[in-house]
Amino acid sequence: MDRRQVLAYRIAEHGLHRSAQDVADLAVVRAGLQDSMRDTALLALVARLDGPVSFDELVLAWTLRGAPHYHVRSDLPEVIRALVPLDDADAQARMLWQRKEMAATGLAATEVVFTAAAALRKIVTKPMTKGAVSAAVTKVLPPSFSRWCRGCNATHIQEQLMRIAAPLGGIRLVSGASPATLAPLEGRGRLRKTPDPAAATAVIERYLRLNGPASPGEAAEFAGTARAVVDRTWPADLVSVQVEGKTRFLPSSRLAALENPPEPDLVRLLPPLDPFIQARDKALLVPDPLRRKEVWKMLGNPGVLVADGDIAGIWRAEGSGAKLTVTLTAFDPLRPAAREEAEAEAARVAVARGFEKHAVTWAG
Repeated sequence: MDRRQVLAYRIAEHGLHRSAQDVADLAVVRAGLQDSMRDTALLALVARLDGPVSFDELVLAWTLRGAPHYHVRSDLPEVIRALVPLDDADAQARMLWQRKEMAATGLAATEVVFTAAAALRKIVTKPMTKGAVSAAVTKVLPPSFSRWCRGCNATHIQEQLMRIAAPLGGIRLVSGASPATLAPLEGRGRLRKTPDPAAATAVIERYLRLNGPASPGEAAEFAGTARAVVDRTWPADLVSVQVEGKTRFLPSSRLAALENPPEPDLVRLLPPLDPFIQARDKALLVPDPLRRKEVWKMLGNPGVLVADGDIAGIWRAEGSGAKLTVTLTAFDPLRPAAREEAEAEAARVAVARGFEKHAVTWAG
């Protein structure tokens, strides 16, 4: 398979042809829709649905990699089961950038996670701001679970520990709340400590369906754990596919779709952190290293312009009063019809974000 065929397959799997009728019909939502930046989830859905966007069926929680994701309400119990660490190595890996802080507690990683989850569960019995929860839980946890925050001039529970422990304690995020607000999940059962390898396997399978063919390492990065953990929960019913000379994997049920994807003759504006650009094989998505630096920055990622089956550029938006100005930058000259479609997509973005007027400018 060459990259163009893989991208055509992914465009279809991601629902960018706008064939879905409802939010819950989208595979990107069933896999978890990240909402780490303003309007990320909203604009991801606008790119995939023709009709109005509703979040009524969805629940927001810290889940994959400790990032806030929307999930279909009925899916969330399985998602939480998938987050229960299989063992200490898994719990340690899920701390990501704060692994050293986890190790510095001197305790087993699973003990740290479950202790934090139990404490959070007792505290969050009603909606509370994240700051209030952090202050309260820090008082009842061992000092090694916390750190001094210079910006707040206070001691807080480790950030990633709070994020991975909260869903295990039956805690969600309040959608649209500012500052971030935590609340108890409706009908939450007891604190779960028993791992569910089948649920963990389902997370990997959903990634391979959306962003496959992919490697175990890429799937592990998406799930927020170690490659060795993913090896233990690797789905059974997969096929291996050669993509640009590399062996990659895909659910066998999707092989026919990969071999004969629909023509990707569409134009979409995808927000930063859209599921389509959450695939870990960035060199496949954008082969040119200079262009990759434009798409994935250390800070302030732009959105991407998808046109005719490829990432064809980037876009940014700036609001002023009732007007949103969308600046589009194409990597290469676009055909006139594609430019018109991109401008129509910019209008959709402005309407979705509640602006009365919009303007489109082309840079470069």
